[in-house]
Amino acid sequence: MPALGPLVAFGVAVVAVDAPGRWIALCAVALGCAGGTAALWRRRRARIAAAHTGRRVLESCEQLAAELSVGQPPGRALQRAGEAWPVLGPVAEAFRVGADVPRALRVTAGTPGAGDLRLLAAAWQVSQRTGQGLADAVDRVAAGLRAAQTTRRVVDGELASARATARLVAGLPVLALAMGSGAGGDPVGFLFGHPLGIACLAAGLGFGLLGLWWIEAIARDVDRAC
Repeated sequence: MPALGPLVAFGVAVVAVDAPGRWIALCAVALGCAGGTAALWRRRRARIAAAHTGRRVLESCEQLAAELSVGQPPGRALQRAGEAWPVLGPVAEAFRVGADVPRALRVTAGTPGAGDLRLLAAAWQVSQRTGQGLADAVDRVAAGLRAAQTTRRVVDGELASARATARLVAGLPVLALAMGSGAGGDPVGFLFGHPLGIACLAAGLGFGLLGLWWIEAIARDVDRAC
């Protein structure tokens, strides 16, 4: 997370600044925290969008397999799949104009979360080259994707507890501040009014965001391995 290094360094540097400089330091800490939080939120949204796209890939493969198994021609099956999910529209158009369908599928697989379309592209290409039934090949791809989705759901369930624990740990300092204030201390005044307190605030926020980012990075690597 690029914002954390300057955030922590600036927080440590404010030990030597005067009172007006503390407001600048607090603003810098707030901006750094907001930037880190926004980056984590964008990453979360991208992960959710990629998971949704992965489910649409499975649904499209199942639809193609069903259409082909009842005797629909490949062009019509692709057209209907493109109508149900517009991302596949260019693939249906490639078939209509006689272009390379596997290549169009691989290009579409570049969409975040749509990487499984490469399996469909490989099955389509094998069917073209060997004459093997396309319906059977697509059905096997759909079966493999269903099994992979089942595994991903199990993994997501396991990772959900880790993410929840990380968020809980990140929120514990707020509870500690409340307990310190209730015990007669003034931790809030120290954190916002003393140079060393501002440095501690910057370092604490930075490490908290870094921990959340690290959990998301581990979860992303696990998702890629599934």
